Order: sequence, then C-alpha cells, then structure tokens
Amino acid sequence: MLRTVVRSLHRDRHRFVLPALAVLIGVACVSGSLLYTQAQSRAAALLQRASRPDVSVEVRPVDPGGPGPGEAAAAPDEALRRRLSALPGVAAARGTSQGTAFLVGRDGTLVGPASAAAGVDFVPDRRGADPRYPLTSGHGPHGPAEVAVDESSARRGGYRAGDRVRIVVAGEVRSARLTGVFTVHDPRVAAGGTLVAFDRPTALDLFAPAPGQYRSVTLTADTGTSPAALAERVARVLPHGLEAVTRAQLDAEAAAAPDRKKLGTLLLLFAGIALFVSAFLVGNTFTMLSAVRAREHALLRVVGASRGRVLRTVLGEAVLLGALAATAGYAVGVGVAAVLTRLFAPSAGAAVPAAPDVFSPLPILTALGVGVGLAAAAAYVPALRASAVAPIAALRTDPPAAAVKSTRRDLAGLGATGAGALLLAAGGDLAVLALALPVLLAGLILLTPRIAQILGGALRGPLRRLAGVRGTLALANVCRNPRRTAATAGALTVCAALVSAVAVALSSLGATAGRDAEAAMPTDLRITAVDFAEIGADTAAKVARLPHVAAVSSVREAGFRLPGDSALWTAVVDPDAVGKGRLADLTVHAGSLDDLSRGIAVTRDLAAEHGWRLGDLVTGEELTDEGEPDGRKLRRKVVAIYDGPEVLGPALLPEDAVTGAGPAGGGQVTSVLVRSAPGHTPDLKQEIRRTLHNPVLLVQDRADAGRDASAQYGPLLSVLYAMLSVTAVIAALGVANTMGMAVFERAREIGLLRAVGLDRAGVRSLLRLEPVVVASLGSGLGILAGGAAGAAAVAGQGGAVISVPWASLLAVFAGAGAVGVLAALGPGVRAAAVPVPQAVGGEVG
Repeated sequence: MLRTVVRSLHRDRHRFVLPALAVLIGVACVSGSLLYTQAQSRAAALLQRASRPDVSVEVRPVDPGGPGPGEAAAAPDEALRRRLSALPGVAAARGTSQGTAFLVGRDGTLVGPASAAAGVDFVPDRRGADPRYPLTSGHGPHGPAEVAVDESSARRGGYRAGDRVRIVVAGEVRSARLTGVFTVHDPRVAAGGTLVAFDRPTALDLFAPAPGQYRSVTLTADTGTSPAALAERVARVLPHGLEAVTRAQLDAEAAAAPDRKKLGTLLLLFAGIALFVSAFLVGNTFTMLSAVRAREHALLRVVGASRGRVLRTVLGEAVLLGALAATAGYAVGVGVAAVLTRLFAPSAGAAVPAAPDVFSPLPILTALGVGVGLAAAAAYVPALRASAVAPIAALRTDPPAAAVKSTRRDLAGLGATGAGALLLAAGGDLAVLALALPVLLAGLILLTPRIAQILGGALRGPLRRLAGVRGTLALANVCRNPRRTAATAGALTVCAALVSAVAVALSSLGATAGRDAEAAMPTDLRITAVDFAEIGADTAAKVARLPHVAAVSSVREAGFRLPGDSALWTAVVDPDAVGKGRLADLTVHAGSLDDLSRGIAVTRDLAAEHGWRLGDLVTGEELTDEGEPDGRKLRRKVVAIYDGPEVLGPALLPEDAVTGAGPAGGGQVTSVLVRSAPGHTPDLKQEIRRTLHNPVLLVQDRADAGRDASAQYGPLLSVLYAMLSVTAVIAALGVANTMGMAVFERAREIGLLRAVGLDRAGVRSLLRLEPVVVASLGSGLGILAGGAAGAAAVAGQGGAVISVPWASLLAVFAGAGAVGVLAALGPGVRAAAVPVPQAVGGEVG
C-alpha cells in the first residue's frame, strides 16, 4: 500500500503543490509563533539576569505593584537594608529607587516610547562605578542637577557627556548636566525606551513610595552561599508584607510576562485561522481528485481491494502530503520566528533578536502533528466517498456526475444560519458573539451550493449581455458542481468575514471613542499627560497667567469612605474657576456653585442614590491612593446639585478640602481644564504649548480629543489586517487550485469549444469569469456575515456608534475579484496554449 500511495502522490504531484503549500503556510505560522514565543521568553530571562548582575535575592513587598491595604509600612527602608547587609552570607545590600523619567531630545520630542521611560538610582562602589550601569564616558551623577543616561538614549537624543539635557519627572521639566553615559542590559532600553540615572539621594526624593523607603532591596550572595539558602535566611528576619525572591524566581517571572503570553496566544489564534482556511483547500483537492480517480478506485475494488484498503490509500496520501508539508513548514517557521522578532520585539519588551531553538521538541512535534492531522482530517470525508465507489464503476468511461442537490444540507444550513443570526441579535456577551460568527459562517457555507444556483439564475441575463456566450458558459460551469463552488468560496467567505468583522468593529469603536472624547470635554481646551506621565502641580498657575484665559482649573481625584462603608470619588477643582459658570457650563438644579468653597456639589444621580438634599451634611474619611483611610475627615454641606460631564463628577470639592490638593500641593493632577476668551481658542492652544514647553503634556481642543481617541485603533487594525492577510493568500491558493483541477477535468470540453470557434483569448476570458463569480460569491457572503458580527459586537456595549467603513469593505470585495482573476491566469494560459486536436482528445496540461 505504501508503494501505491507514493506512486500516486508522485504521479499527481503537480496537483498537490497548492494544497501542500497551504498546509506549509499554516504549519509555518504555528511553528513560527511557538518558536518566537519560546525565544523571547528565554531572551527575557537572560536579559533580566544581565540587567542586574549583582542580584542573588530581592526583598520586595508581597504585591510587586506596591504595598497592599494595611501594608503601607512594609516597604523596605534604609534601616532594613542595613540590617540585611549585616546578615551572614550577604556580600552587598542595595536599595532600589526607580520610577518614571522622560528624556527630551534636542528636537524637543521625547526619546523613545513613553511606556518605557525610566529613572533609576546610580549607586557607585568605592571606585565610583556601578556594576549595573558601567560607564563608557564621563562619571556618575552627583546632586539633583546631574544625570547619566544609557548609551542608546544618548545617541538617539543627540547628546554626549557634558551636554545640558532636559528631563521630565513628576510632570516638571528639569534641566541637568549629562555627566556620564553608560551601557546597560535592561528590558526597557531593549524595548526602545530610555534610562536616566540620578544619584541615590535624588532618586530617593523623586521615586520613593514614602519618605526614606525603597522600592526593593537587592542582595548579593557571598561566595559559598546559594541564593536559595540566602533567601531562606533573609525571610526569617523580614517584617510582615515583605518577601524574599531568588534570582531563579525573578528570571522565571520575566520569562512568563503576561504581555508576552497574550501576544503568543494572539499569534497562535491567527495561525489556527490560517490552518482552518487551509483545510478547505486540502479537502476540496481530495474531493476533486477522488472524482477524477473514481474509475481507478473501482478497478482496485475489482482486483480485490476492500473499502478499507481504498480508504487507507487515500488517507495515506493525505498523511504523506501533510508530513512533507509540515517538514518544509517547520523550516519556514524558523524564518517566520525571525520576522516576528523584528516586528514585535520592541513592543513586547524583548531584549535582542533571539535565535529560535530549532531543535526544541514542542514546536517540532506540534508542526508534525498539525500538518499530518490537518491533511488527514480534511481528506477523511473525500476518502470515505472514494472507498464507497462500487466495482461496477470500473466499466464506466464517462466522467463522474456532479453531486446531486441535498435537502438535508440545505436544511442544516438554514438552521445554522438562523441560529447564528439569533445569537448575533442577542448580542451583549462577547462569548456569545464569538460563538455566533462561526455558527453563522457554517450555515452560509452549507447554503452556498443553493445560493450559487440562485445567483446563477439571477446573473444569467446580465452576464450574457456583458460577456456574451462566454458569460453564459462561465456561469453554467460555476453552477454545474455547486458543492465544489461552495468549498472553493468557503475559504474566501471565512477570510472576508474576519476582515469585515474587524474593520466594522474597530471603525465603530473608533467613532464611538471620538464622540465620547468630544462630549467629555467640558471646556474649550484640556491639558492631559501622555500615558505613564504626570502633570505638574503648578501647570494651572502657569496657564492662568496667559492672556485670553477666561478660567482655568486643575482637576484631581479624591476618594472618601462614607458611613456604611461605601466609597465616594470626587473631582477636586478650583472653586473660583467653577463658580458663576466661568470654567464649564454645568446644569445646576438646586443651590449655587458659587458656594463651592464652603461645601460640596453633587450630581443629581449621586444625590438620588444617597438621598442627599440641598443643605445635607456629607461626612466621610479621606482615602489614600491604596484605598485606605488616612484619618482626615470630610464634613461638607451640599451647596449645589448639578449635572455635567464625567470629568467634573460625580461630585465637586474645593482644593482646600483635600490633603495636598492646593495650588502647590502634591495630589496628582489628572487634567487641567481651560476656557478661553471668545474667539481665541486656536491662538491660546499654541501659546499654552509654547509656555509649558513640555513634550509629555497634550494641549487639545474638542476636535483634537476626538481625532486622538479615534486614531488609537489604527495601529491595531493594521496589525490585524497583516495577520489576516495570511488567510487571504491561502484562500487565493484555493481558488487557483480549483481552477487548475477544473481545467484538467474539462480538457475535452475546452477542446470542443476551441473546435467550434472559441479562440484562445475567449478561453482565457471564460476561465477568468468563473473564479471571479466564485470569489465574489464567497467574499459577498463573508462581508455580510462579518459586518453583522462586528456591528453586533459594538452594539452590545450600549450607546455605541455603528460606523461601517464602506471603502474598506469595497476594497475587500474588489480584492476578492482580483484574486479570481489572478487565480485564472495560469490555468487559462495553459488551456489556451494546448493545440485543438490534443484538447479534443482530453489532454490539457
């Protein structure tokens, strides 16, 4: 049987090229994703070790993100560091102070992404060197007016040791002398970010979670002391809320970063979609080959082969095809992993392009299992049909008849389509929507043969007028074997549905975000900080001194615990700016905002929730950032009940009612709202930017806010399109494969057409029209299903704007037509080039 399988596969090798290529692409995507994820995890662990070579054990709060409720005093401090340094087996103990610091380039923009801008402490040893940050030029910083930066950031910013640099810390722009440049192996720098080093006192002052406290304390084990033994010894002397973590645990945490896992899962998801689309191509190929080989299979039955033998022969071809394609696909997957490293390493926080471990067992076994399993599963139903051919079929000389209509298939398709539509209409839950689209697509694919016949009847007249007899013949060929048409169009249906769902959903989310951002702007201008940055406490005061400013107020958030253990989060504003409606047009239902300096204003919904009325006393206790009471009491009368935008709600308090929220206080500013004098908004926006001269601050009007909110989905849409393009390539291979097989089956028919007067150009035109009709059918169904799914996903959120990107959907439909034209080029040229006598004899390519 093995020889039969090998000979059969070799004889029809040119017919297996495209399905093998589809399996190869799918396997390459899977193995490339696995190799990339493994390589980046390994690189992250190595980088974690290289970034802090002196760390054997780290002492940190139990919650790595900061002290938990009731554990504010558990952060390591200088006294604990000294006590730990005196323990046996500790060669050195270092307190770590780090936070966010931005480096401004010579062009006035931030160097690197804001998400990877860090400030660290430079801790020199007796020789003035820091083992974590080896200097390549200059010396370490001394005092608050000096800094050192990493070599990559200095090069990108255009700086050398001795230059003046601008940095932004805690929302304030500072000028400092660049005293040194150092090399570093740090995940943030590897991700394109920056590292600004301060001396220890300055770093403590800037980044300490509380006065005198460190983020963590790292210990270097003495010679002969293992990290595990040192961690156990340290743990016995730690206060409650702190933990000792070994070097191995830190490396493992770096390798298992959640963002990296999410990216790996996303890549595998799209690889799975590519494999699913490949299954259409493989199954269609074996279906068509089984029909062509019907007489051959019957002869095998005549000479004694059982049905099981025929079944195993066909499946053997599929297994061998899958194994060969998987082997080649794994080799290509190594290249895919390298490409993914280039594309995603900076955004994923990877260190350097890491060479994949090509002999790793998991990717190799997965590639073989996926390739063989996909091919065998896709070929199983065609193999069953081939094994069911009766021996008497060996006497037939006519081609096999096309599949008859199936009422059961139509009913199943109607049921699945209806179920999918009902699930989409239910909406709301994303899990339901994730189930709805596959069910809907399955129903449409089952109905495609019937839809193709109905479409054939509707298009017969228009195609006859447009293309004459060639249009009639092309349409007849499409409708001749509706199941084959459905199998070919199915891959395009899936591809178009996914693209359309993504396009409609992200376009709608962008439109909704833009609308909400504009509506949330209560004033003419708003100043906010880029992600991970802060607004300086004196920003509002600087803006207030500018001409054409009618009113300005910083906005902070403050929380309070009310009686009954409920929480109240308020907006803290300048009462003079809010009073008399100078800052924003708020709808006051009772009382007056002019009295805000003596009380509290609450929205109508909040008043109804707590039963508050004008003049009622609101009592509570102020909460820290960790959500714990800090002892300061709130006792304020309700002086106004109003309605307004979310940024100024659900309650308003004056600045003197909250700890550290005065004009020069330490409470974090979330935004600064500015109302301009009439007609001066554009000029004032530019003047604020020039005055603040701070690249981490965004000065926006309503239109800017809407555009920025909408634009945030653009990069994600581009990435998803790029990933889905793989499925489009496989779908195109499926159309080309079907056309090539169809030309082979209809060799004599094409010869007869040539004999009765159809020239070569007519043959090529005929073979172009067929895949265009099939591709248009598949893409049209996919666009309808995907568009409905994308709209349903957004509509379930309530109050969303449904935005249909007609240009993108039209491009998808036109692209499918182009796929049909390209798929017919090769088969059309081959069929038109065959001499008429040879074609009449049934031999085409």
